[in-house]
Amino acid sequence: MSEEKKQETTPQEEPKKDKKKAEPEAKKVKAEETPQAKDVATDEPKEEDSSSAEAMADKKTALEEAEEEVANVTTKKKRGKNKNELSELEPKDIKPGMIIRVHLKIIDANSKGEEKERIQVFQGMVLAKKHGNEAGATITVRKVSGGIGVERIFPTSMPAIAKFELVRKYAVRQSRPYYLRTHKKRLTEIKDI
Repeated sequence: MSEEKKQETTPQEEPKKDKKKAEPEAKKVKAEETPQAKDVATDEPKEEDSSSAEAMADKKTALEEAEEEVANVTTKKKRGKNKNELSELEPKDIKPGMIIRVHLKIIDANSKGEEKERIQVFQGMVLAKKHGNEAGATITVRKVSGGIGVERIFPTSMPAIAKFELVRKYAVRQSRPYYLRTHKKRLTEIKDI
């Protein structure tokens, strides 16, 4: 009898140990028995799910189409602003009505006294070119920054100017079109082929 009791006690102790292991397994089984888990486990979607899957596929394609349209529109808008497409100008070729980029070399000094050189770009429309091709020739460039008009006068022979780049040309009939400061109508663009 003592052997029978030992046998009875040992199976009871073993299930206690197994219950701890069996409880997580039972939770897994219960989770698998739920209808949602059956669909996931069997990889057989319901009829409703198949139609929603098709709808999701349609939405994805519509979203992809919208992204493509946005990409096409942005590339069209950038047609003259790509750095590779901008042509470099000589100071003698600059005329009023052009939108140009002026690249200035600027030297910054920090608190330690170290100097770093960087290039600052000023993009705007040329309003005036004065003194022709002399050494003291200047150009007036105007841009609107944050709703405020900013005009700068650049000497064309200034050593701090790295380069001039042409962005666009507009048709202007005056040599000094100062009326563009308050002009609201759109100008006609001159396209070079």
